Amino acid sequence: MKFLRGFTKKEVSWMMYDWANSAHSVVVVTILPIFFNTVAGYMQDAASGMTVWGYATSAAMAIVALAAPVLGVFGDFEGFRKKLFTVFMLVGVLSCAGLAITPQLDFVTPGTAETVGLIILVLYILSTIGFAGANLYYDSFLNDVTTEERMDKVSTMGYGLGYIGGSTIPLLIFLLMNLILGSDAMLFCLSFAFGLTAVWWFVFSFPLLKNVEQVSYVPRRKGAVAEALKGIGGTVKEIFRYKQMFVFLIAYFFYIDGVNTIIHMSTSYGDTLGLDSTSMLLALLLVQVLGLPFALLYIKASEKFGARFMVGVGICIYMCVTVFGFFLREVWQFWVMAIMVATSQGGIQALSRSMFGKLIPDKNRSGEFFGFYDIFGKFSAIMGPALVGLSSALAADVMLAEQGLDRVTATAEQLAAVDTAAAPWGILSVLLIFFVGGGLYFFVLPKYLKKNK
Repeated sequence: MKFLRGFTKKEVSWMMYDWANSAHSVVVVTILPIFFNTVAGYMQDAASGMTVWGYATSAAMAIVALAAPVLGVFGDFEGFRKKLFTVFMLVGVLSCAGLAITPQLDFVTPGTAETVGLIILVLYILSTIGFAGANLYYDSFLNDVTTEERMDKVSTMGYGLGYIGGSTIPLLIFLLMNLILGSDAMLFCLSFAFGLTAVWWFVFSFPLLKNVEQVSYVPRRKGAVAEALKGIGGTVKEIFRYKQMFVFLIAYFFYIDGVNTIIHMSTSYGDTLGLDSTSMLLALLLVQVLGLPFALLYIKASEKFGARFMVGVGICIYMCVTVFGFFLREVWQFWVMAIMVATSQGGIQALSRSMFGKLIPDKNRSGEFFGFYDIFGKFSAIMGPALVGLSSALAADVMLAEQGLDRVTATAEQLAAVDTAAAPWGILSVLLIFFVGGGLYFFVLPKYLKKNK
């Protein structure tokens, strides 16, 4: 790959993990919700599949967020980071392998859909924990593989590789299989896609495992673990003391929530509106294809305008995406929204990661600091999907009440119509989070960055 010239072997090996784990980001995060909605349609409980999916996503993120600071501390000890990375990566891989079995289970017979749906949710939560836990250590390896001057470029190119590899190829294979074999083979295609995700994730993690070593670390000694765990409170105080880091983390908490919510809820939202699943997946394939050129554009633009400016551009674009999503009703509009997302999805995440990496005062404790970076990111991912689920559920209840109905007295057709009509209000609620995050990022953070120059 010519565009990788100029990167070191360690940098490329680190970036290849984005190629590996992006299969989970697109296959599990975007295809699985559609399958779950299908299973949910056979359940006796008529709750919206989109609402349940939002709560499940929030539960998964809550588990990781609560554990992140402790996990980060252990990752800072000499020789621990790669071992812990491997454990979480394997949890994610094995969960995806388990998901490959679920489409072959009977969920049509009355009473079976609830069991299958529960299995899907449990495996989804485990895969998300594995994905997020491994990413915590992957992110903290960034300080081990490159210099601060090259951090923006390496971080953004990692996301770019993810787009052309794991985000594109498995999804393209799934769509081609579905096209060739037909709709009758959809369940087999789903099983193959989830299984391929597990294999892809496992195999392409090997460059990092082989070539990346933990350079920054805290030496292991007797009592060091207890001392480090006690020191978590000290790290919190340290983050408070570095005001620019604290304000950035709070702003990041909100604006990345919007980004993650759009990523996790897009296909569930489109499916709730009744959009064609194949068309939505083709639109998401376009997002992945466009991801690399836009990631490269973000690299060039950040070199000229700075990473902080380009993250701000991404926040503004996502605010437009949220408003556009409220009015979305047709497949072509989903395509337009997908292109809007493609312009900034990788750039805003990559440059946020490198911005935080530069703010870390003690590089030897990068795992500990990235643990708090991760907790802010994951707790934000609790709020967004839960807010979407709650807002759409409340809107649906109001609409039912206006008709003199509730979820017990309404028919299945009435419930489906109300859930569809209420879904846009759930998406629009994400705009509130972008307002808070954007306000902090644009108007508060610059004051503290100037003070510390």
